[in-house]
Amino acid sequence: MGTNIDEFYDKSTASSQNVNNNISSDNKYSQNQNFSGNIDSDLQQLKEILGGSTDIIYREFQFGNIRKAVLIFIDGFVDTNSIDTNVLQPLINYRGELIRDRNIFISEMANFIQSQIITVSSVNTSNNIQDTVDNVVSGNCALLIDGEKHPLIIDLKKFDKRSVEEPRVEAIVRGPREGFTENLSTNIILVRRRLKTPKLKVDTSSYGRLSKTSVSILYIEGVAKDTLIQEVKKRISEIDVDVMHGSAMIEEIIEDDRFSIFSQFGVTERPDRFASNLSEGHVGIIVDGTPMALLAPGTFIDTMKATEDYYDRYILSSLLSIMRYIFLFMSIFLPGFYIALVSFHQGMIPRPLLLTIAASREGVPFPSFVELFIMQIFFEGLQEASTRLPRIAGQTVSIVGGLAIGQAAIQAGIVSASTVVVVTVTGISTFVIPRQSLVASVRILRFPMLFLASVLGLYGIFIGTFFTLIHMAKLRSFGIPFLSPIAPLKLRDLKDSFVRSPWWTMTFRPDFVENKNSKRMKKNSRSNSSKYNN
Repeated sequence: MGTNIDEFYDKSTASSQNVNNNISSDNKYSQNQNFSGNIDSDLQQLKEILGGSTDIIYREFQFGNIRKAVLIFIDGFVDTNSIDTNVLQPLINYRGELIRDRNIFISEMANFIQSQIITVSSVNTSNNIQDTVDNVVSGNCALLIDGEKHPLIIDLKKFDKRSVEEPRVEAIVRGPREGFTENLSTNIILVRRRLKTPKLKVDTSSYGRLSKTSVSILYIEGVAKDTLIQEVKKRISEIDVDVMHGSAMIEEIIEDDRFSIFSQFGVTERPDRFASNLSEGHVGIIVDGTPMALLAPGTFIDTMKATEDYYDRYILSSLLSIMRYIFLFMSIFLPGFYIALVSFHQGMIPRPLLLTIAASREGVPFPSFVELFIMQIFFEGLQEASTRLPRIAGQTVSIVGGLAIGQAAIQAGIVSASTVVVVTVTGISTFVIPRQSLVASVRILRFPMLFLASVLGLYGIFIGTFFTLIHMAKLRSFGIPFLSPIAPLKLRDLKDSFVRSPWWTMTFRPDFVENKNSKRMKKNSRSNSSKYNN
């Protein structure tokens, strides 16, 4: 079986290389071909590569009334006012003596234009034709001047983007109301506002042969472990695709166990949580075009932490955390327990409750398992439909619609009232889970538990739980056990796991992340306030 999988990936790799070769061979010009310095020839090459796209502008003009020049950019991708004011006007109106000498060195001309003519903060030189094309399609301007073999790349990108808004998935009552957007630069700024240190490093590269999507890797130097940083960079650098669709694609490709239902990354749209995890030694990944950022390594305990836990009092946060674990247990096992007790272990149900359940099932044509399975599928469909509707309408459909249809099903004798109660409580329990990545895993895991309970009763649930725990214990996220700090047990890290200890007790960063600097707070940082307690 392993050989077949290896052969499959070998064939996939070969196919990917063939596709890459086909894409690269669409143009007769080599990717590393340099410019000739003849503007007519160079411009013709660029036009053949860029094709007949009507939104690509070729603005030809005379530089200082001596040399022919052309500015290339994509309409709607750049700030045309800045082009007119800071680039075209200074170049067209220049009347200096320097450009009259046609034997001037290329580097001198490029430096002269950057430093004394155009008034733009970000200007670089291009090395070859492919580099120039990549910059143009990425939103930069390319300036070609007759006689120059190195065009100037001018960064004047400007396009419509969503403003910073409150996170929709991870909304909280107390705390900042800022969430990531689809713009990479904006997201990095949101992180830097919270970590004003030169130790915060950002490594940005482009991936995708067609999309050229920018992906940034963020970490704090001296805190994140070097081996973790290098492993994250290595795995991402090995991605070879046509289009990089977003962070979810990276997550699925580079995680340790690709066939697990559990995500091995932390996923967040909150810059405060992202920055907090970086300060603990995690490595972050932000992808241009998506507001969801990734954090490595990811653990089960992290998926059960709510951002609001760190803004509320530790007593309240701890109680809410314990409550979430109770509801997590109910979300996975409640339907299975109901089927097991009703079908196999009726003696474990108190007699009054058993009589009530029996009375509610009178006249129902389906077995308990069938009616619960039908209602569970219906509820999942209702949840899925609510996500496709506008936000307010979706909430109404998921809550009011579920209650109305459930009541109608009871009156029609299709399902029993007890089944509707079980499905409703299970659905509400799912909403308590703070991370959507874990919610998806729970929704999947619920059905195997339901099937095992319908066949083997409570023994089936115990068997399913046993194998699930074994699978979770075997999972690794960049070498870190998924069940850390429970398995292996790290007592010091339990201060911020099932409960949230007071801040003054958490003087060390989590050990399981294997950071380089474990201490994050002075041990006696609270001692100065003791004199006011007398």
